Formats: sequence, structure tokens, C-alpha cells
Amino acid sequence: MSEPRSKARHRHRRSRTALAVGVPLALTAAGALAYGTTDLGVLGQASAAEAVPAWAADTADGFASVNSLGQNGTYGGRGGKTVTVKTLADLEKYATAAEPYVIVVAGTINMNPVGKEIKVQSDKTIVGAGTSGHIVGGGFFLGQGVHNVIIRNVTIRDSYQGIWNDKDHDFDAVQMDGAHHVWIDHNDLRHMADGLIDVRKDSTNVTVSWNKLSDNNKTFGIGWTENVKTDITIHHNWIRETEQRNPSTDNAAHAHLYNNFLEDAPGTSINSSYGNYSRGATKMVLENSYFQGIKNPVIKDSGAAIVQRGNSFSGTSGRNESGGTAFDPKAYYAYTLDKAADLPALLRSQAGPRTSIGTTASASTKAAAATTLTVAKDGSGQYTSVQAAVNAVPANNPSRVVIAVKPGTYRELVKVPANKPHVTLQGTGGSRKDTTIVYNNAAGTPKPGGGTYGTGGSATVAVEADDFQARNLTISNDFDEKANQSLNGHQAVALRTAADKVFLDGIIVSGDQDTLLLDTAAKDKLGRVYVSNSYVIGNVDFIFGRATAVVDKSVITLKKRWDGTSAGYVTAPSTAANRKGILIANSTVSGDVSNGSFYLGRPWHAGGDASLNPQTTVRNTSLSAAVKSTPWTDMSGFSWKDDRFAEYKNTGAGAGSASSNRPHLSDAQAAGQEVADWLAGWTPSAS
Repeated sequence: MSEPRSKARHRHRRSRTALAVGVPLALTAAGALAYGTTDLGVLGQASAAEAVPAWAADTADGFASVNSLGQNGTYGGRGGKTVTVKTLADLEKYATAAEPYVIVVAGTINMNPVGKEIKVQSDKTIVGAGTSGHIVGGGFFLGQGVHNVIIRNVTIRDSYQGIWNDKDHDFDAVQMDGAHHVWIDHNDLRHMADGLIDVRKDSTNVTVSWNKLSDNNKTFGIGWTENVKTDITIHHNWIRETEQRNPSTDNAAHAHLYNNFLEDAPGTSINSSYGNYSRGATKMVLENSYFQGIKNPVIKDSGAAIVQRGNSFSGTSGRNESGGTAFDPKAYYAYTLDKAADLPALLRSQAGPRTSIGTTASASTKAAAATTLTVAKDGSGQYTSVQAAVNAVPANNPSRVVIAVKPGTYRELVKVPANKPHVTLQGTGGSRKDTTIVYNNAAGTPKPGGGTYGTGGSATVAVEADDFQARNLTISNDFDEKANQSLNGHQAVALRTAADKVFLDGIIVSGDQDTLLLDTAAKDKLGRVYVSNSYVIGNVDFIFGRATAVVDKSVITLKKRWDGTSAGYVTAPSTAANRKGILIANSTVSGDVSNGSFYLGRPWHAGGDASLNPQTTVRNTSLSAAVKSTPWTDMSGFSWKDDRFAEYKNTGAGAGSASSNRPHLSDAQAAGQEVADWLAGWTPSAS
């Protein structure tokens, strides 16, 4: 059943902080977040700069940021008192206390006896004041159930007892047995009797980042149980002059290693025996790391998995292995990769304790500098609604703000205004179905102040800010057409974008008519949108607008109408004459609808504008039998043949040979209609 209609024309308004993955100063100054108070009365002779580090409220990235086991990410002693310590007694007093503390280590503390490991309790941040915080002759122990601990910017060294492969003195820098949500960041760990870091006995949700690990036999061991429970992220560490366990990862459920630099320098007395080792049933993803002079740089057991991507090997020898299937880290958290070739210079200058919180040009550190705002329906986050978190983002924010939305159904309208760029909406559940933002406005729904919402105004989520990202969640409009037959205007948008550089990665966008509106800030503005690894669900013109938009590696699900009939249109582009329109590539078009009942698209000349030149290209895509043999049709008096509609190398029962009613691109034409041509110099990356 054809349903021509005219749409109303829409008008729209249009570094790293080197140790920071928490709150940038601009956001703090804006008063957007409250992180508890600092009690200057307990600081003794310490200066205010030492006592209250600007980054004391930072939160972890990687698996330490993932909500699980009743813990909402890793933020350490945030909300507790800040104390500065210079003695072993004070360090132990506050580290073992029941209440939260931010503990600033402002001098060299010698462990007594040698090998002592302070039993750190939950909700602690232990951080060095500049480069002055040294723990000598011992370290820290995190026991069963200890959680929400941050250890940063500290040097832990010199418990070595003169025995290279020491099996008698278990004097580690950091040992955890059954702990969870731990972040070890920007430390210098070296010359210990046993391991530098031991993550044991099902410890999980651990992130180890930007550390210098050196001058040791056993660097970093993970596992030691038959269970497969540990989730760990290891990134941007400089591991040099170490022999083994670099790291050794045994029976880890998810081990994500990226952007690490492993170095065995020639002419030293320490020789590597192996680099990264995936043992037991470990599933490891190893990305963009640099191995220099390492023997057996990457090895695995027969039952383990290693997926390698983008690694660089210089002067290595022996085993370099991969195989099996692992997991997609982006399903758990956002991250950005640095180039492997850049790591030696980057980590030599940036890993380990820092004198001050400087800046760097690293792409990944810019990602690490993202502020994270947490939304939870049950009150366990900072906000209970997504819009409240958006409101907390300061105007003209200069860097990424990740709004981490815990599982649940959020029935609300969300708008990201044009003056709040660099925002990411990130569902934190195990599935994109776990977190849903939904509302039920339609074009004809009456507004409280009079009038109706119109098509663009009906959106559940409206994005007008550039450099927006969304991942691992569902955005839906559940307007009930059947129950509202008397309403004039059933267009009901789930997601509207009117911005440039919008990246929709691993999401579901669900509705009926006009599900996904991909627009621009103005007719003369470029608006690029990249939709990847996602589901888009609807029935009438449900991917539409004037943006330059790519739907790549995704599933387009055709849905029956409210009355059970099968009829519809996938796309309705309203492209300007000098722009590229909608490109569907490497995807699947299917659904539980009748054969031959859906068009791939029709031209939307918004407002009757004859100057537009709508474009849809569908290429390298599997088309089910639901697609009509003549897949394009006219709209509101405009012929599709006067605009730009074409296919290229599609497959499936709904694909067909070229004809005057079914134009196909030539190979030469297709070469100019690749994904990269649409994105025009923009390379979307998760952040």
C-alpha cells in the first residue's frame, strides 16, 4: 500500500589532562558535579596544592569503569576527606580505615618490616604528590571483597631480596586477592622481590594504565584460579627490562590489552623470556601495542584466544601467536587507540608519575580525559535522568563528556543542544537492549502550550551538538498509532540528529513511521552521520532527512503497520543538490513482513523544494524478499527518476538485475560512492 504524504519542513537551531579521566576544571568550576568535601584541618603542614589535587575526583576507564558486583564504576575515595601522609603510621591508618579517603603521599615512606603490604580497604584513593610519593620495601594488598580503590602517581620500589626468581619472598608492589573495581594508573613499579602487580583469585573490573613497570623478573600476573571471571584492561603501560609475565593472563574472561610498549633493550643483564601470554581459557584482545626486542612477544595456550589487531614488532623473535575468538571491548566501554608507532615516544614521556597534571597531544589521552557522568534510575548514579546529566554539561565544553547510563527504561525526552558538543551517551549494560530511552510523542501530539510537536519535535532524543556519539543502548518512540487514529500526524521520531560528525555505534533505533531523522543544522550546513553495527526498525520513511549519512554493517528491520499490513519505505532522503545523501552499505534489510511489500526509498522534497536532489545508494547489502522488484517510487509529485537512487552488488532474494526501473552503479561510479567518500575526511572513532 502506497502512502504518499508530505512532511512538514523542519527548521533547526543549530589533551589530555594527563592523569584525568574524571572532571576537568571547567566542569568543576561550573559547579556541575559535587564530589564531597575536603577537610583541610587534617592536612598538617601540607600545602593546599598538595592537599587537594585537581584530579582527586577522577574516575577509571576500561573494565574498572563498568558497573557490576553492585559497584558503580571506580572513583576511589571521592566524597571522603583528603589527607596528606608522610609516615608509615599515617599511611596505614587511613588506607585501612573503613571510611573513604583521598590519601596524598607526600614523601618517601619506608616499609617496616621489609615486604610489608598494607591491607587497603574499600573506597580509597592513594595518590602521590607530584613525583615525591615513594613506597620503599613493600606495597599494597587488596583482599577479598575490597573494591573501589585507586592507586595513582606513586613509585613503589625496592623490596628485592637478592634472589632473581624469588619464590620465598612474596613482596609485591600491588597484590589483589578477590578484589574488584581497582584502578592502577601512572605509577612507577620496579625492583620488587616477587611480582610488580598480581591480580589473583577472581579479582575483576581492573584497569592498569600509564604505568612504568621495570627492572623485575615477574612483571604482572593475572589469574591463579580455575574460574574464568576476571575482566581487566591494560593500556598505555611501558614495560621494560623485565623477564616474564608481561603480563601472563590466566583464565581471564575478558582481557583487553592495547597501546602498551614492551621493550627489551640490548646490552642489559635482563632478557625477556616472553611478552603477552594468554593462558588457560583466557579471551584476549591485543591492539596497537609495540614490541621491541622481545623474545616470544605474543604466546597462547591451546585453549586460550588472542585476537591481534594493529600491533607493531621490531627486533622480536620466537613465538608470535593469535587465534580463536574473543570479544568486542567497545561493547563494554569506549576507548580510542593511539598508533602503535607513536608509543615509544609517547610512553617514555607520559608513563609513570607526573610532576603536574600536564597535557599531551595523544588521541587516546584525550579520550581518557573524558568526564564521566553516571545516570541510574535507582539513585546509585549522580543523576536519575539522562536529561539531567546533559544539563550538567557546561556550555561549550571543550572535551568529551561520557554520560554512562545504567540499565533500565528511561521514559523521558532528551535534547543535546548545539552548545554542548563532544557528548557520548553510553549504555553500561551487557546488551544494547538493557538501557532504553523511550517516549511516545508524535507529530500531531498536542503540546502543553498549544499547537503540536511536528515531525522533528516528536523526537525522543534530539541531538543538535556536533561530535555526538551513542552506543550500547536503545532509543525508541513507542507512539501507539492504533490507539490514536483520530490524531492528525502519526510521524513519531525516535532519534533526530541535526549536527556534524555524529557516530551511532552499536545501538537500536526503534519506531514505526519516521524512526531515524538524520538532518543538518541548516540547509547549507554539512551534517555527517555514521551508523555502525546497529539496528534501525520501522515501516514508513524510517531513515530520512538531508544529512550525509552512512548506515554501515547494520540491520534494517522492516516492521508491519499498526493494522498488521505490510507496506512501507526504508528511506526518504531530502538531500541538497551539492551533497551526498543516504548510503546503506554492507548491511541487511529484512523483517517479518510480506514479500514484495517495501520500497528502498522515495524522494522527499521537503516543503516542495524543487532545488533538492535526494540521494539513496544501497550497496553490498543483503535484501530479503520483502523488497519490491521495483524498489524506488515517487513522492508528493516528485519522480524518483529525477533524483539519485541506485544499487550496487546487492544480494539476497530481494536483489534484482539492472533495468530502467532499477538502476545499478557501474564499477567506476561505485568507486566514488564508498563509505569514505561520504565521510569526507572524517574517521569516526569511539571516545
